[in-house]
Amino acid sequence: MSNTIIIIPSRLGAKRFPNKPLKLINNKEMILHVYELAVRSKVGEVLVVTPDKAIAELIKANGGKSFVSEKIHETGTDRVSEGFENFYSNKPKIIINLQGDMPNLDPNTIIQLNNYLKKGLCDIGTLASSLKTKIESQDKNVVKVITNENIEKSGFSEAIDFKREVADSESKFIYHHVGIYAFTKEALIRYVNLKRSKLELERNLEQMRALENKMKIHVGFTSSNPLGIDTEKDLLEVKKLMEL
Repeated sequence: MSNTIIIIPSRLGAKRFPNKPLKLINNKEMILHVYELAVRSKVGEVLVVTPDKAIAELIKANGGKSFVSEKIHETGTDRVSEGFENFYSNKPKIIINLQGDMPNLDPNTIIQLNNYLKKGLCDIGTLASSLKTKIESQDKNVVKVITNENIEKSGFSEAIDFKREVADSESKFIYHHVGIYAFTKEALIRYVNLKRSKLELERNLEQMRALENKMKIHVGFTSSNPLGIDTEKDLLEVKKLMEL
């Protein structure tokens, strides 16, 4: 087994967009698009962790690996941790948590993140792209990350903060956060054993738990700007891109 694994948490019960993993894009379910791009990265074995048998059976029917998790988890990372512990016995050294709602993610970004985490410079690695428009900058559904340095020049820099709303004057280095995380084995085990933090709950952003507990998150730049699908409108936008 590779020292790196990719775990994709996925469930049908999202409040904002129920059943979204099974929505069709180019006559293929969204979760299958994500699973297949993860496989194309070739960084390690791919596992879909889900509380829903319909998702698990779909993945298995297409030659993939799935694990049926407990129904109740506070966060997607907790579901990833359950798969890591029960399916892999906590053995792999790097765990990539790939969100199941980014079907147009470039597989090369997974390779980029995995290669960086192997350097041992941080607890958690993630990615960000440029904010393209004023509307995007003001959209609360677009999570922003503030970094120490210009990641378009430096490649990676330490994360200072993650927010849904930012003022134009707040920082020179504000980017569109891309929902993919790479954890060291030790960081994932520590993270899921921490209590949910104040800002995590206030902002509904899991990554704040890590920052508030002094875990080091490094952010890398990607020119790819995948759209996370949280609404029907997002789905229509991705369909325009992927069904050309």
